[in-house]
Amino acid sequence: MSRSLKKGPYTDEKLMQKVAKAKESGNMSPIKTWARASTITPEMVGMKFLVHNGKKHEEVLVMESMIGQKLGEFAMTRKFKGHAKKGKLAKVYGSSGRFEE
Repeated sequence: MSRSLKKGPYTDEKLMQKVAKAKESGNMSPIKTWARASTITPEMVGMKFLVHNGKKHEEVLVMESMIGQKLGEFAMTRKFKGHAKKGKLAKVYGSSGRFEE
């Protein structure tokens, strides 16, 4: 369910303070954050964030096309290990696709 238009986009206050501080000082080092639910605003464009994915911090470079999306969308929380190798399942199911003994 989306957020009410009356309320506006959610952005973490502490995160926005860090963004403003980095902009005024010209410091372009990545900003570490756990605020995955924060919406990306135009002030964040061109900055790097270290977004926590539950285990470690993933680096995210914010571009114009990301405005309006959440920071957490760019730090994956699950690791894709790939599909089963052909050799392992092919021995069990055979070329027909049915289970063979």
